[in-house]
Amino acid sequence: MNPETYLLIKLTFGVLATIGLYSVLYKETKLYRFFEHVFLGLAAGFSIVFLWRETLFPLWWEKMVGQIDEQSGALVQPAYWAYIVFLPIGLMAYTVFSKKNGWMSRVPIGVILGLWAGQQVQVWWQTYGGQIAGTMQPVIPTGLAGPAGTFQWTKPGNTGLTPEQIADFNTKIWPSQAVNNLIFVITVLAALSYFLFSFELKGKAMIGFNKLGRWLLMIGFGAIFGSTVMARFALVIDRMSFVFVEWVQSIQAVFNRGA
Repeated sequence: MNPETYLLIKLTFGVLATIGLYSVLYKETKLYRFFEHVFLGLAAGFSIVFLWRETLFPLWWEKMVGQIDEQSGALVQPAYWAYIVFLPIGLMAYTVFSKKNGWMSRVPIGVILGLWAGQQVQVWWQTYGGQIAGTMQPVIPTGLAGPAGTFQWTKPGNTGLTPEQIADFNTKIWPSQAVNNLIFVITVLAALSYFLFSFELKGKAMIGFNKLGRWLLMIGFGAIFGSTVMARFALVIDRMSFVFVEWVQSIQAVFNRGA
């Protein structure tokens, strides 16, 4: 079998799988269920291989048995046999399939939950600490005069400037940056004001600020929803490109070879 024919057969199976999965848009047919099970089976098999190659082998097996350079025979990484203690703990998870010993599966779950709970403080700060610090933006401009000494609304370009001037201009807040930062700070405060449920808001200013936060949240959620829809369209466009470009080109290559 020549390479063009083999590629066409492979792409044809991919096209059939694509059509079968998208047939759910009409209704849940047997064709869709078949390709769904095929996809789940392949994903399960891939996950097992990926788990061994990317997690268990480098982070557990190699650390437990050590590493030796095949060419020189030198010890690259010493063996830490204490890692073998994780083997029975991991195997306990599979006792969930036993009615008699199913309670043992709670041991690795408890270990994982304990480690996970301890790491969440650090994970939370790494995730949100930078965002909290990023909301503290300066709103007062410190740079008004450009290289020529005239009023400068935006940050000057680097063309024709000395390294000292570039370093000085980079440390200043220009009016356009200050306005952007002010809009950002107002947006953050208005969005946070929407979640003030502990007391009743009084006064037109506070009520109006609260409504502004509601509208800004709606705009943000709308943008997130729009990006989600566009991500789905990107997947559809990619699959349609596979069907109408790669597959069709493969058919043309086979027929051109036969001609």
